[in-house]
Amino acid sequence: MTAERVDALVAYFETLTPQSLAELPRFYAKDCRFRDPFNDVRGFPALQAIFTHMFERLDAPRFIVRERVFEAPRLFITWDFEFRFRSFRPGVTQHIHGSSLITFDESGLVAIHRDYWDAAEELYEKLPLLGGVLGWLKKQGRP
Repeated sequence: MTAERVDALVAYFETLTPQSLAELPRFYAKDCRFRDPFNDVRGFPALQAIFTHMFERLDAPRFIVRERVFEAPRLFITWDFEFRFRSFRPGVTQHIHGSSLITFDESGLVAIHRDYWDAAEELYEKLPLLGGVLGWLKKQGRP
């Protein structure tokens, strides 16, 4: 695994489109594992389905990598994910801040990709009814 390969992966994430999903095998192992707050899947077809679903449900999804720490065979990145819901508040750009821990296999492909982000704070609290309830609960836990 080289720094150039990491640069290529980061560039891929930052320019991801429905058309570029065909290039996932350049970066991900066939039996890769992907996990985030909503998914825990194994295998390339399942990973591709998650990204396809993202493009079907959201307008203009985009990852912006803010930081990276690479020490083979692991890469840690922090990122912002910008998008617009198609059905909820269309036209309003949403932001999720998160991080990923990526482990590469011997051939330099992503074997494990684990995303970390707070679904309650970054997503649920922005929803009208649920956001109010979560905000109230959060205040109840403060001294």
